[in-house]
Amino acid sequence: MPIAIIVHGGAGTIPAQRFELAQAGCQEAALVGWHILQAGGSALDAVEAAVRSLEDNFIFNAGTGACLTTAGKIELDAGIMEGRTLQVGAVAAVELIKNPISLARKVLESPHVLLVGKGAQEFAQEQGITLCRVEDLMTERQYENWRAAADASQEPRYHRREVGSLPARAVGGPVSGRDEIQAGGETTTEPEEKHGTVGAVALDTFGALAAATSTGGILNKYPGRVGDSPLIGCGFYADDNAAISCTGHGEDFIRLLIAKRAADFVARGDTARDAAEATIAVLGAKATGVGGLIVVDRLGRVGFAWNSQNLVRAYIIEGMEEPITGVV
Repeated sequence: MPIAIIVHGGAGTIPAQRFELAQAGCQEAALVGWHILQAGGSALDAVEAAVRSLEDNFIFNAGTGACLTTAGKIELDAGIMEGRTLQVGAVAAVELIKNPISLARKVLESPHVLLVGKGAQEFAQEQGITLCRVEDLMTERQYENWRAAADASQEPRYHRREVGSLPARAVGGPVSGRDEIQAGGETTTEPEEKHGTVGAVALDTFGALAAATSTGGILNKYPGRVGDSPLIGCGFYADDNAAISCTGHGEDFIRLLIAKRAADFVARGDTARDAAEATIAVLGAKATGVGGLIVVDRLGRVGFAWNSQNLVRAYIIEGMEEPITGVV
């Protein structure tokens, strides 16, 4: 059975000066997961480790480097799922947890599915996960972003976007991993911003698929706001056919069950690439929010598509010597 892993570091409009750091972070995370797969480890272990790497990297909006709420706090969401057993664990609006994806893994191994807020923190401590300090999560860049947002408005900035002419993009391919396509069509534009979710999907040597997603949410979000990232079938999903991790305008991804929709496209016979493209087409047709997703199917084929300005990603599959990375 071929092995494969693909990770993403978020979608949106990413300044060109951050391209190199973002791609390097995704490449490192992909290799972390790849080495686990090469050693015969599980897809579940691989995606958890890859997402931990992204959470520990201050360049991304997840774990260390996460954005702040209107109240100046950091609330984190994460979810992880194993496709063969349909075991799943997620946490939402949790504070003072350095690696929320590992807390989600603990939830997966428990009788629970989703824990939130203080209850999730208490569960973390019961599981031997030590609470960190706010200073361990906050970066100067995100603090300054929060201050600028607070100065501009005391209200969360939810807004719809005008339809523009930015072309949708879809990339993926067969086991060789080198086919690329561009799909035409209208989608939406957005101002300088980033949907900072991170995620990973993988296929292991036993044929098991797994998906993981983690995020700090949106800048200056209303306290307690939860997007798609920890919601099964919305921001992540895995079954016997495919594993998916999403990033984008969470409210629209929730309304459209984007991750489960992609899995269903694979189940009907689409490749990972075609399923990713078809799902983003639905997003563009049914909503004005933007974003992207990554997919790996049961044959080890990867796919990813987006209708935002950028999608940071890296992937490595059977036959490749090093990850392929990209932003645009």
